[in-house]
Amino acid sequence: MSWDSVITLLGGVALFLFGMNIMGNGLEKMSGGRLERILERMTSSTGKGVLLGCLVTAVIQSSSATTVMVVGFVNAGIMKLTQAVGVIMGANIGTTATSLLLGLGDISGSSLLSLLKPEMLAPIISVVGVVLYTFIRSGKKHDIGQILLGFGVLFFGMLTMEQSMGGLSELEGFRNLMIAFSNPLFGLAIGAVMTGIIQSSSASVGILQALSASGAIPFSAAAPIILGQNIGTCVTALLSSIGASRNAKRAAFVHLYFNIIGSIVFLILLYGVHALFQLPFWDDMMTRSTIAMFHLTFNVVTTAILFPFSRLLVKLSIMTVRGDSSEPDYSSILDERFLSSPALALDMAQDAVISMSDMAISNFHGSVALLEHFDDRAFDHIAETETSMDKLEVHLNQYLLRLTDRDFTSAENMQHSELLHVIGDIERIGDYSINIAELAQRMAHENILFTQNARTELQALTRAVGDLLAMTRRCYAANDAAEAEHIEPLEETVDLMTEVLKSRHILRLKRGDCTIEGGALFLELLIDYERIADHCSNLALYIIQRNQTHDRAVLEFDMHAYAHHLHAEGSGEYNVLFAAYEKEYADAIRNLEP
Repeated sequence: MSWDSVITLLGGVALFLFGMNIMGNGLEKMSGGRLERILERMTSSTGKGVLLGCLVTAVIQSSSATTVMVVGFVNAGIMKLTQAVGVIMGANIGTTATSLLLGLGDISGSSLLSLLKPEMLAPIISVVGVVLYTFIRSGKKHDIGQILLGFGVLFFGMLTMEQSMGGLSELEGFRNLMIAFSNPLFGLAIGAVMTGIIQSSSASVGILQALSASGAIPFSAAAPIILGQNIGTCVTALLSSIGASRNAKRAAFVHLYFNIIGSIVFLILLYGVHALFQLPFWDDMMTRSTIAMFHLTFNVVTTAILFPFSRLLVKLSIMTVRGDSSEPDYSSILDERFLSSPALALDMAQDAVISMSDMAISNFHGSVALLEHFDDRAFDHIAETETSMDKLEVHLNQYLLRLTDRDFTSAENMQHSELLHVIGDIERIGDYSINIAELAQRMAHENILFTQNARTELQALTRAVGDLLAMTRRCYAANDAAEAEHIEPLEETVDLMTEVLKSRHILRLKRGDCTIEGGALFLELLIDYERIADHCSNLALYIIQRNQTHDRAVLEFDMHAYAHHLHAEGSGEYNVLFAAYEKEYADAIRNLEP
């Protein structure tokens, strides 16, 4: 084999891998994270997991990506280990899609069918792909162009490899090498190492299919290599599990054991049957299509054999990775494995934001309780929660910033920007809550007391702000724009109540009913309550903006102008809601003596 052929071969491999990469990225963008969300939510049974794993992998063309995703789901506590088994089995079947497509090169017959051969198909889909990808800057057609362009480059890479290896069958050294590969252990090791290096069984099987163009790869040599390639693809999942939870590591080992056990069983069956009956195709030369069919047969048969023993695979992985499986902490939701799927990563970030809002609301209720009865342990718990919130804020911001260079859709871009703003609002709610706790601590240490009327007034305001927080959290989690419309009138009611309470408390100060220190603390508390309500208003406006029906409407939506318009002019529904909230919350303090 000349140096020219070696350089051509390396160029073909590079084109092939690059084509797979850009095709996979296009397919991922085309799916918009929907397949991953389905995978996340619909794995209630092992059988369903197999089907979903097969579907997702066939679409994104990478069993490694699917299993890494599964490891991430298990690490985040979204998916149970028993659910992961089925998805992993299905991923092994789905990964054969690429080799089946490449097997089209063996089509012969009518001129119509010959159009499906890579040498005919590659130029056609490449031209279409370039036109769509170059002249349409965004949207589904742009993504389709990227997919077609990836397919075209992949096929050109395949053809380039085949051309460089056409004369290998004439080389005695190559024939001897193929005989050596007939040793099952050697062939298995070569296949595993090759796939482990490039971390893609689809790619390594594709390279083997290109090699078959030499006409010198017998079934006896190809079979153990293909089995080894399935083992080698486990490297990616094993690497991704480093530093993850015990169950995530176990999911990676389930993938490894599935392929190792399947390969051993298949080797025993193949060589046992051949020893007894001398299989007629043992020395036949493999083609692209026969390699693809063997790859598919191995994964389907292995899944059928091991499917009834899925729980034993789980037990074997637990025996390998010992120890109790503690629940993952909040930061595990923001797993780096999801960064390759922006839509899914944004959803995970939104889940973490909702968890952060739960912490802020919990701190608010804990802090106002300290105003009535101060407890050092309760204060320490609130302080610890605030520290956790601060850490989560940093983690979320870093996670979202790592997504800034991704190719977002317009909806994903808006969600990304919104999340960065929402994090700040929730963090400020947490800050004002800890302010309330610190004021309660100061009151307890300095023995400062409010009058009975002041305490009753604060209880009424606490109820209004507590209901406002609950409503905001509920409509944000459900993306409920209709309920978000209720936030602004309730926030204005809180503003009205704080103004009334300020006036009443100044009157008490003038009468000498409370101390100057107590009066100053009371006014600080009112500011904290009012600021919390303001940030709830911001969150509601994000939801309303998100639900604008057209991109133009979203771009032209000015949240501050909208809020100002409601406060200044209102609307029929707004005025009705404001009147109802005023009666429910504000009237309770108006009837009190100052």
